[in-house]
Amino acid sequence: MPRPMSRAPYTPLTPQQAQQLIDARVIALPAESRPLAECVGRTLREDVYAERDNPPFDRVCMDGIAVASAAFERGLRHFTLQATQAAGAPALALESEAHAIEVMTGAIMPGGTDSVIPLEEYTAAGGVVTLGVKATAAAWRNVQRRGEDSARDVPMLRCGTRLGAAEIAVVASAGLARVRVSRQPAVMVISTGDELVEPGRPIAEHQVRRSNAYAVVAALREHGLARVADDHLRDDERELGERLAAHLATHEVLILSGGISKGKFDLVPKVLKSLGVEEVFHEVAQRPGRPMWFGVSAAGQAVFGLPGNPVATMVCLVRYTLPAIGAAMGAALAPPEPIALAQPVRFGRSMSSFMPVVVRLDAQGERRAEPRLPKGPGDFLALAGTHGFVELPPRAEEFPAGFVANLYRW
Repeated sequence: MPRPMSRAPYTPLTPQQAQQLIDARVIALPAESRPLAECVGRTLREDVYAERDNPPFDRVCMDGIAVASAAFERGLRHFTLQATQAAGAPALALESEAHAIEVMTGAIMPGGTDSVIPLEEYTAAGGVVTLGVKATAAAWRNVQRRGEDSARDVPMLRCGTRLGAAEIAVVASAGLARVRVSRQPAVMVISTGDELVEPGRPIAEHQVRRSNAYAVVAALREHGLARVADDHLRDDERELGERLAAHLATHEVLILSGGISKGKFDLVPKVLKSLGVEEVFHEVAQRPGRPMWFGVSAAGQAVFGLPGNPVATMVCLVRYTLPAIGAAMGAALAPPEPIALAQPVRFGRSMSSFMPVVVRLDAQGERRAEPRLPKGPGDFLALAGTHGFVELPPRAEEFPAGFVANLYRW
């Protein structure tokens, strides 16, 4: 009688392999034209070109008087005050090089002038300006030349840029009242577990506060996502099936916290499968967060099953979920930052380790990552005040001070 075939031991994916599988299944969200005032935090889906040269004229950078530098070079130190050039007014013209025109910051340079002498370097009385002994009037002093920032029809912002306050100003300077941006996904954040109790409600000794969902929602909103809702589901297969089906029908992204491990009440993978969600992977060779789950529905919705322990929830959200949403919106994703460890650490693990850190400057002014080791995956207090986490590869021996790892900021 032949012996049964032995099954090879299961080897979880590396974080890099998990990321590649997620990237391969992310579906790009459509673009839409929105009023500029509604585009903060959105991802640009077109290049933005300069409407005119920037600045569009030789611009005064400081309150003072505008003069012809050639007159100053010839030794002239007294000027007749001719007029005032206000910001937003058409350009005046110098009648004589013996004249000066009072100018305001932001105004166009008057014709015939090429230098601005600031208020502190002259006195004015009886319509005559007298320069002080330290006054200078080099050509184009305190003047921003036309086109110095950018030239007309040159791209100022590229497709994939996230629109913050500075970028919104650039779009407005291009004269665009509307701009094409990625439509934001509707995201449902779901925490599971009978033990969870909302803040502000009475709590029993055997229960814990529902905090993971608040952290996830806050992180999503910090990254500019506005269409975010949350729900709390009990460890009940029927309720999970009904509510998850409803959420899949109305949201592009589901982010679950808890219920994905291998315990008796970890029902989420089973229920998702019954709803037609394809499991792409379950488990990643990492600590914390080994039970990480990812799947895709028949309609293309992305479902992220994050481990329920708070530290694992946050590192998996930042390591996998936020980049995936950014990629779906066409964002130009910045690579993780390389940073050196400020002190040695030892894990002795055969899998990758995510370690919370504080970023500090050393005595030489170089950035260093100071470890903030949680007491366990449930030690959410250890995350307060940290800037993110570093990803350390599998390693039996100690990581020395100066070891360079990738930093992922919260």
